[in-house]
Amino acid sequence: MTTVTVPRHRWLIPLYGAGVIVFSTMYLTQPILPQLSLEYGIAPVTAGLSVSVVVVMIALGSLVAGPLSDRLGRWPVMVGSVLLLSIPTMLCALAPSFIVLLVGRGLQGLCIPGLTAVAVAYLGDRLPAGELGRAVGGWIAANVAGGLSGRVVGGLISDSFGWRASFIVFAGLALASGMSLVFMLPRDRQTPATTAGWRQAYRAMFTHLADPYLRYAYLIGGTLFFGFLGVFTYLPYYLTSPPFQLPPAIVALAYISYLAGVIVSPWAGALSARYSSTRLIAVGLLIAMAGIGLTLVASLPAIALGLWTLCTGMFVAQGIAPALVNRLAIEAKGAASALYLVAYYLGGTLGGVVPGLGWQIAGWPGVTAICLSALALALLANYRLGRAVVQTDDLRQPAVR
Repeated sequence: MTTVTVPRHRWLIPLYGAGVIVFSTMYLTQPILPQLSLEYGIAPVTAGLSVSVVVVMIALGSLVAGPLSDRLGRWPVMVGSVLLLSIPTMLCALAPSFIVLLVGRGLQGLCIPGLTAVAVAYLGDRLPAGELGRAVGGWIAANVAGGLSGRVVGGLISDSFGWRASFIVFAGLALASGMSLVFMLPRDRQTPATTAGWRQAYRAMFTHLADPYLRYAYLIGGTLFFGFLGVFTYLPYYLTSPPFQLPPAIVALAYISYLAGVIVSPWAGALSARYSSTRLIAVGLLIAMAGIGLTLVASLPAIALGLWTLCTGMFVAQGIAPALVNRLAIEAKGAASALYLVAYYLGGTLGGVVPGLGWQIAGWPGVTAICLSALALALLANYRLGRAVVQTDDLRQPAVR
């Protein structure tokens, strides 16, 4: 296979751009959940399924996307998935019922991991170790920008033209982004014939699950996203209820706090080359917990500060964890990255539903109590991972720091 030679600063741009679009489609329904509740006559927990179904299908799709990229190569899996994403996104725009919307959202979730579960491994294949942390930090920043765009831009489009219009816009953007990858993203350096077969790929997955280092890392990812997604999924109900009673367009602006992630993710990735990854993750988790606590103050400025603080802490931790998994994995790094995303999105699946029960029982304090408990578990897993690394003579110790 002929390798397309493209300067690194050029091919990172369409890759990061694809990350923005893909993550935008993931969160399009989050700011409009109250609108969906009204249109379809469904409860908040039911409306939250439009977020959770995407997340759970991403988790399941990651089980295929990672090994598939180890077998066929990263490039065809990444490019094909972005191009295909435009189809179910348009289906969502045309959905006549909530069931059809859920089907479209589920199909979106199956397409998304072709990029998200493979991109870090792709970067690891092409970049030297000294540049990987910064590049992964940039990738996480692009993901954050996508989450921001889906919530804010999607919310503003929905408020002005109806929620279906946001799906139409992002269906076109997904198609355009996929075409940019076709022409600008370098192809794989090795041919599919030299990559592992399916049996070996899934054997590697079981090996990763047996690795205590990686199990701790996967637990961190799952609980981290649980707490984060829980807060932002039920935030619209909090802000549209008394005493705030904000309109949807203003609620969508609350997601501007995601800009904190765009700023801190590359910075955190760069710091991981100098400082202990597990210590940096612990700092991020503690900051995120403080941010959730601030949202309990019934004041819009305090809530805004809490959301910015939560996003800062979240993306300090998430800006480091995927690269840490890549370094911990001895082989089949695509499968290792995919398993991290499986854990991450399974946690998010629960985070899109379980805190809703807290909302029904105790309102916003119930949501925050559940989400803080999840981050506390992440902190414990990170502590155990740090101690395990320090107390062993494993050859991976210098990489993990």
